[in-house]
Amino acid sequence: MNRPESPFPQAVLLPAENGQIATLQQLVDANARRHPDAVFFIASDSGREIRFAQAQALCAELGSYFASRGLRRGDVLSLFLPNGPEAAMLILAAMVHGLVVNPINLLSQRSQLAYIVEHSETGLVVSVPEHRALLEEVLAGLPRKVPLEIITGADWLDSVRGGPVSPPGSQLDDPALLMYTSGTTGTPKGVLLSHGNLCANGVNISREHRLGPTDRGLAPLPLYHINAFVVNLVAPLTHGGSLVMPPRFSASTYWRDALQYRCTWVNAVPTIIAYLIQSAPADIDPAQLRSIRFCRSASAALPPEHHRAFEARFGVDIIETMGLTETAAPSFSNPVQRELRKIGSIGKPSGTEARVVAADGSVLPDGQVGEIQLRGGNVMRGYLKNPQETAKAFTSDGWLRTGDLGYRDPDGYYYITGRAKELIIKGGENISPREIDEALLKHAAVLEAAAVGVKDSNYGQNIEAYLVLRPGAEIDEADLRAHCLQHLGRYKSPRACHIVDDLPRGPSGKIQRLKLPDLPAQAVRRSLRLAPA
Repeated sequence: MNRPESPFPQAVLLPAENGQIATLQQLVDANARRHPDAVFFIASDSGREIRFAQAQALCAELGSYFASRGLRRGDVLSLFLPNGPEAAMLILAAMVHGLVVNPINLLSQRSQLAYIVEHSETGLVVSVPEHRALLEEVLAGLPRKVPLEIITGADWLDSVRGGPVSPPGSQLDDPALLMYTSGTTGTPKGVLLSHGNLCANGVNISREHRLGPTDRGLAPLPLYHINAFVVNLVAPLTHGGSLVMPPRFSASTYWRDALQYRCTWVNAVPTIIAYLIQSAPADIDPAQLRSIRFCRSASAALPPEHHRAFEARFGVDIIETMGLTETAAPSFSNPVQRELRKIGSIGKPSGTEARVVAADGSVLPDGQVGEIQLRGGNVMRGYLKNPQETAKAFTSDGWLRTGDLGYRDPDGYYYITGRAKELIIKGGENISPREIDEALLKHAAVLEAAAVGVKDSNYGQNIEAYLVLRPGAEIDEADLRAHCLQHLGRYKSPRACHIVDDLPRGPSGKIQRLKLPDLPAQAVRRSLRLAPA
């Protein structure tokens, strides 16, 4: 690309009086003192702006609302809300007042929703009219009475404001966020993150991307997504920047919103990047996007084919990052300097320590694949009411077991090769699903791909894959078979590929591979039976 390198600020403004950021209350108050009239939040659908002084006032006044609903410090507030100013301000206000905020995935099934509400012991569920019937049905089946509040009207935030209430004053280790994992196996686990965890990673993100008060990010991901929660909502509080929040992701409006509201960076996940490549308006000119310094990709490994195609199409550099709900979003990041980034790598540790270990716990040398483990101030407190899973998640010397398989190269960059639970073992050989995915994505008709191991009487496991095709594309068995043989060889070629409209995902946007073999028959549009290995 010929686009010149944009200048990055050399320092991050951390708006705490003493430079020691501990709680969300400190961040909200410090920004209101430093630049009260600066814009913090913009809703792209309505154009509503919330400035830092207004955000502070809303947080204080929502304290009256929480008190009127019987919520006290340490209680859980569950939000079943779409993106918007109501969700954003309820989240911030709840944490400022010492509540534990619990954003719930709007795609949760009834059983998941019932489990989360009951397990969290929430004191209140807040939602919108379109979800009233579902929530009333779920709450009626619980053994205890859980109050439900339905937000109605665009002026709800203003209508519930009462007299300002002084926050109780939270501490660094106080819990602030309860976010449930996607539950690919078994029941979801409630990840508890403290004020310190969230603010530490807000600082890490701001420092890593060299963000400052003049930066504005586009935030299309839902706030029940750990990426959006920390990267787009918390991080701007640590550097005094702002965010633009659409109600949902739309390929047709993504770049329009970024340009209209003068965003300097945009946030995405690999799925969004794939759909932008395919479905963004044809009249988008890379010259229009020169003011956007980078697109940040997170939550799952980005296929190199999509990385290159995006940069070639839009002229916007991608910074690939990686993290978990348990680490308050990113723990790795590529540098902002283009010449230092490595396509296919999740980057270097960002504010954390990282290592790669063998099954026996020994640290592996560069280049060897093992489990990636992490340690740092952004790592979770533990799983709510689940000491056994918490103990299993950590080593005896305090390292978080991520479950991700990967390696470090001699330059200190890390690479993900797959999940330990998702590794395909065919005839005793370990095969990374991502290797299969990336080969399938080279086919012109394939938009998304996910390989998975299935039981096989001859090999123990064999390979099958699920494909989402590009709009209007077709594919036949002979063509796909030839493609797989060329890029994978006979042994690693899938024995079957199933065409679907969507791949199952968790709240963080990661594909839930282990759910693929259990998709209902009607979810598969067509199956291509390739030649057996």
